[in-house]
Amino acid sequence: MMRPISDYITLVFDCDGVVLDSNKVKTEAFYQATLPYGVAAAQAMVEYHVANGGVSRYKKFAYFLEQISPAHADLQQGLDLEALLQAYAGHVREGLLSCDMAPGLEALRQQTPDARWLIVSGGDQAELRDMFASRGIAEWFDGGIFGSPDTKDEILARELASENIQQPALFLGDSKYDYQAASAAGLDFVFLSHWSEVAGWQEWVAGLGIATAENIREFV
Repeated sequence: MMRPISDYITLVFDCDGVVLDSNKVKTEAFYQATLPYGVAAAQAMVEYHVANGGVSRYKKFAYFLEQISPAHADLQQGLDLEALLQAYAGHVREGLLSCDMAPGLEALRQQTPDARWLIVSGGDQAELRDMFASRGIAEWFDGGIFGSPDTKDEILARELASENIQQPALFLGDSKYDYQAASAAGLDFVFLSHWSEVAGWQEWVAGLGIATAENIREFV
């Protein structure tokens, strides 16, 4: 059971589907980046991406090249890992700068002035920091903005060890991996459902007794 949000010393946020309405931006970017391999390969990549929410693009594209493209791809159109990453980043940047921000986020920051806020995302760390600065909200996350190539498990373990994350701490996420990473690190967790791409999430959270909210505004 989670405590009242005002009791937490540290709040950890996933980015896509939690702070920003960007899940669809990322899904479309995976499709477009892998489309040179053919429609079947691109669709298979989308299905893999959605089923593995919260995992970094580096791992997803590596899986694509190792497993998906040999089975589906028009190999004459193949790209290497770096080209896939560059194509993906180009599609993502514009969408991240223009997509909606979570309603209630600024009000929650004002209501938790003593809490340390962190972003722990599967998105590229440099890209995240640049985008949050461009949108004028980087300063809200005074504990830092962290992302891939480090995994969420690695980031949480490191920030706990350095005492940047102090207990009690709450992770707000929208994927099964978010829950797994938070649980492994000993953080409380709440699943935000409104922008999540987890299929059948109602049964999943009920089966595990996971605390849920529609979005950040519910905490304000």
